[in-house]
Formats: sequence, structure tokens, C-alpha cells
Amino acid sequence: MQAVLLPDTSSIVNVASVPQRSPFRYPGGKTWFVPHLRDWLHSFRKRPVLFVEPFAGGGIASLTVAMENLADRVIMAELDSNVAAVWKVVLSTGAPDLIRRIRRFEISRAAVVAELCKEAQSDIDLAFQTILRNRVQRGGILAPGASLMKNGENNVGVGCRWYPETLARRIAAINAAKNKIEFLHKDAFDVMPKYLRDRSAAFFVDPPYTAGGKSAGKRLYLHSSIDHESLFDTLEKAAGEVMLTYDDAKEVRDLATAHGFFIKPIPMKTTHHTRTYELAITNRPFAAPNAIESLRLLERPSRYRAKRKSEHPRNDKR
Repeated sequence: MQAVLLPDTSSIVNVASVPQRSPFRYPGGKTWFVPHLRDWLHSFRKRPVLFVEPFAGGGIASLTVAMENLADRVIMAELDSNVAAVWKVVLSTGAPDLIRRIRRFEISRAAVVAELCKEAQSDIDLAFQTILRNRVQRGGILAPGASLMKNGENNVGVGCRWYPETLARRIAAINAAKNKIEFLHKDAFDVMPKYLRDRSAAFFVDPPYTAGGKSAGKRLYLHSSIDHESLFDTLEKAAGEVMLTYDDAKEVRDLATAHGFFIKPIPMKTTHHTRTYELAITNRPFAAPNAIESLRLLERPSRYRAKRKSEHPRNDKR
């Protein structure tokens, strides 16, 4: 059996208390998870040199690490071409042009439809259209088939989530940190192998939630087809630190058990304001320094113990 961390008894994170850094309203975003991410990174014996986020999406994990100086370098990767265009521009000299486009756009349903019907001629065009689409479609969903908001908050319509000055400030702040961040428009499975032998690397992996019959990933993301067993196979080989986040599902727990990972349920609040849990799955025991929780270490599978003896010792960190 794997080592199991009992459920965290701390209160659910208030998202309003966490710095909002991403230009995206990202479905499945991890802003609420930021305090747990910090705790995980601070639990290491040594500060990581490299932070790798292979399924970047809205990028809040990478942005937090870069802006709070929690690692020397950040690698963020994303396969979706529309989302990738945003990160390419925001982290380049094109950021001021994107900011000007955002500030000058006069929001209305007609203007939105006209803009989104245009064919993008440049990365800046595509980045602007992606941010606009993310802000005016239901739930920020970018996947095909998503519709525009109708009434929105306070009957403001499509403009209820369009905050040009807020977006401008966030983009400017990200651009100011661009020297610490490398963005890759690549498949996660092509990015991860390069850094698996690096003991100074920390992987934060938040894949589309499609394991265990979950459908949210298929509904929310353009690229949602993930080989979850292959993902665990790959990350089991990492010499550095690893954290995956998943919906709580038996298939996920079984995969974590089979690959010798530790499981920690993390409390969160759904959009319907009900308490639920996501799983933080790590390759080493993780307990927040100040969390009121119990740690139960159970015997590892003999297959796992034998394998680890033949590889680098897990307790010999960097």
C-alpha cells in the first residue's frame, strides 16, 4: 500500500485572499490551490532551481513561482495554439501592443461577434481574440461549442467579465517577469523527459481531468485526451520533486498506488459552494508545516521498494 496523508482539516482557501495574476478566467484553474503549492515548495530541503508546469493552461502556478521567487527558472508548456499565442505575446516585446488592443476595445455584443469572426493575421491578433473569447464566453470556456454569455452579472451581458485595466496590469506584471519564464508551445509528454533526471527540478502537473470516467476535461479543453497511466509512468522516473493534482477518483488512486506515490486530499469549494476534495499526489510525503493533520505511513509495495533500491535514493535530495 502507498503512504497516505489523511485529509487536511484546515479551512477551504478563500480565493479572494490569493493574488490574481493570470489574464485568463480558466476553467479548472488553480488560483485556489496557490497556498498549498507554496507549502509544498517550502517543504523541500532546498529551494528548487527549476519549476516545470507541462499543462500550463491559465498558468497561475508558474506565475506564482516566478513572481514570488520560489524557483530560479520556470518552464511552462501548453499545447493549445490559442492559449499558447497569449503566453507567447505576454512574455515578449509584443505585450505593450496587446495591452493597447485591450484598452482600446469598446465592448458590446456586436463588437465581440465582429472581432471573433475575423481571421487572426498575427500572434497578437490571436492572443487578443483568445483573451476576449475567454472573457465573454460562459465560464471562460475556450473549447469549441462554448457560447457567449447572455445576461452575465448584474445583466451587464458580455462585458461583465471584461476589465481592461485589470488585464493590462496583469499582462504588464507578467511581462516584467519574462526573464524568469520560458514558454514552450509543446505537448507535455515531449517536455517532461528532458528534466526527469534533474534533482533540482520540481514538476507541477495539472492535467485535464478525464481519468476515472470524469468528463470535465473533455467539455472544457480542446486537447483533453490524456494517457494517464503513461503520465504516472513518466513522472515516477523523476529525480526531483513531483506533484500532480486530480479530481478524486478510484482510477486515480489506483494509479498513484501502483506507482508508489503519496496521496493528500485537499479541501475546496465547488462553483455550487459545496465542499469537496481534489487529490494532491506527490512522489515524497508532503505535509504543510502548520497544517493540523495526521500522517499515516503504510508499507510500500515490495515491487516499489525493490525498484527504488536500484535507483537513486529518495532521501538523498540534491
